[in-house]
Amino acid sequence: MAEFPWLTIVGIGEDGWDGLSRAARTALEAAELVMGSSRHLALVPALTVETREWPVPFAAGIPLLLEARGRRVVMLASGDPFWFGAGTSVTRHLAPGEWVAHPAPSSFALAAARLGWSLQDSICLGLHAAPFGRLRPHLAPASRLLLLIRDGVAASTLASYLEGAGFGASVLHILEALGGPRERIRQCLAEAFDLEDVAHPVLIGVEVRGVGEALPRASGLDDAWFASDGQMTKRPVRALTLSALAPRPGELLWDLGAGSGSVGIEWLLAHPAMRAVAVEADATRAARAQANAAALGVDRLQLCIGRAPEILPRETPDAVFIGGGLSAALLEALWARLPTGTRIVANAVTLESEALLAVWQRERGGTLLRIELADAAPLGSRTGWRARYPVVQWSVTR
Repeated sequence: MAEFPWLTIVGIGEDGWDGLSRAARTALEAAELVMGSSRHLALVPALTVETREWPVPFAAGIPLLLEARGRRVVMLASGDPFWFGAGTSVTRHLAPGEWVAHPAPSSFALAAARLGWSLQDSICLGLHAAPFGRLRPHLAPASRLLLLIRDGVAASTLASYLEGAGFGASVLHILEALGGPRERIRQCLAEAFDLEDVAHPVLIGVEVRGVGEALPRASGLDDAWFASDGQMTKRPVRALTLSALAPRPGELLWDLGAGSGSVGIEWLLAHPAMRAVAVEADATRAARAQANAAALGVDRLQLCIGRAPEILPRETPDAVFIGGGLSAALLEALWARLPTGTRIVANAVTLESEALLAVWQRERGGTLLRIELADAAPLGSRTGWRARYPVVQWSVTR
C-alpha cells in the first residue's frame, strides 16, 4: 500500500469547479487519474489529467479503480458521497488510510435550504434504483419527504404511486439540477402531475396529504394489511411474538414456517437496518409473503422455499421464530446449530406441539406463555364471547 492516501473522493455539485473546496481543487490539480461519470467529468472540463469514465453498472467500475491503487487518483461523486452516494460502495473495498474524502453540500441540504424545511425533521431517501414501495411506512399526513430519484420519468412514476396509495393530494416540489446554472424548482399535486421535461439530476420534495391510510408503527398491525390464505400469526399473538423476539437494530431473524410473512415483515418494519429470512415450504405462500413485504415497504425480506430443518438459511441469526412446522427434529437441529445468545420463540396450537414445548421448556429453560383470546360475537339476539384456539408460546435464549 502507498504511504499516502492514494484515493481522494471528491463530492461535486452542479456548480462544478466553482463550488469545490480548496482541498478538493488541490487534489484534482495533483491527480494522475480522475474517474467519474460522464456528467461529473463534464462539470470540470478544464482538466488536463488522464480521465476515465465510470462504466455502467456502477459495480463494474470498482475493479478499474482498484487497479490504479498506488497512483494519485480522484473519484468524482455527487454532493456528499457518503449520504446515499457512491462513497461506501468503494471504501468497503479499501483499508483505513487508503482514501480521503472532500464532500460537497448534499442534494438533501440544498433542497431543504430552497424549501425552508427542517432537514432533521424530513425523511431523506435515495431511490435511484429502489422501488417506490419503500415509501409506504413513511406515508402519513403532514410528513415531509426528500427523495432522490433516478430521472425525470421516475418523477411521473412517483406521482402515480402516491395517487394509487391514496395520497394524490400530496404537494410535489420538483427540484432539478440544484446548485447549478440549470437549477429549476416547480410545484404540482401528485394527482395532477403533467410535467414531461423533468431534467436529471432531480430531487422531489413531498408534502404528504391525502386520504390514504398511514401504516401504524406499533407491533401488531391489523391483519387486513397482509394478504393471506389464513395461515398467519394473527394480530394480538403477533404483537406478543414481536415483543418476545425483542428486535434490535441491525439484527437478523429467521422466520420459519413464514406463511404470509407477517412476523418477518413487522420485524423489518421495526428499524431500517433489520434483516429477515423467511423459510416457507409452500411456494404460493412464499410468493404472497414477498408481495406483502414489497407492499409494506420492506422489499429486503429474503425467501427460502423449503421446509425446516431440511432447509435453513446460511447466515447465523440473532433471533428465530417458529410459526409453522414445529417438531422435535427442528428444535434439535436449531439447538445444535445456533450459538449461545440466540433468541428463540415458538408458537404452538395443537396439543402435540404444546406437549413438545412443555418438555423443551422443562429441559432447556425459558418461559411458557398461554395466550387465550376471545372475540365478541352475536349470540342469538345478544352478544357473547367466541373463544379462539389458545396459543402456547415458548421463549428462550440459547
